[in-house]
Amino acid sequence: MREWTAPEKADIIVSELLGSFGDNELSPECLDGAQHFLKDDGVSIPCSYTSFLAPLSSSKLYNEVRGCRERDKHPECHFETPYVVRLHNFHQLADPKPCFTFVHPTTNMDNNRYQCLRFPVTCNSVLHGFAGYFETTLYKDVTLSIKPDTHSPGMFSWFPILFPLKQPISVSRDEDVTVRFWRCNNGKKVWYEWAVTEPSCSAIHNPAGRSYTIGL
Repeated sequence: MREWTAPEKADIIVSELLGSFGDNELSPECLDGAQHFLKDDGVSIPCSYTSFLAPLSSSKLYNEVRGCRERDKHPECHFETPYVVRLHNFHQLADPKPCFTFVHPTTNMDNNRYQCLRFPVTCNSVLHGFAGYFETTLYKDVTLSIKPDTHSPGMFSWFPILFPLKQPISVSRDEDVTVRFWRCNNGKKVWYEWAVTEPSCSAIHNPAGRSYTIGL
């Protein structure tokens, strides 16, 4: 796609590359690679998308992830991998907050991202990980969403994504949960890293993509 020469440039590029976290199926990299096919005033559909994160408590999900350990992989690999899941038996501890946004077409081809999100928690609970969602604007006022409060009616094409924690973290009422989240691209692979820094510090999950990457 990056090397092919089109006989003429396009007015519209339509893609179906969105994942449960918006950019987790390499939509930014793929559309950047196809952008040279588009006229200067051309339109990309979708034209933007934003990922969202929310802290969650679910002993069921935690135990299911714990049971996914594989003998031939890093011993913590299963806790450093995101999972697309239909969420049941969970408690969302705070409303989702926006994480990463991508816009197409773009003049900025750097798709590395970093975000620090703080969530106020109003009840005593245990943090087991983070639920990920996305919203997208296809064109003008045409949108799609899997975020619970704006979920597109009757749409079941995507389930949320789960970013687990290796160790559950106790959270008291009126404490904040702070997570730091990275999207990393080294030109060959893309991966996410995440770490909790409040109310206590966790390890950095998936450092340097040691457990989970998406190949370019």
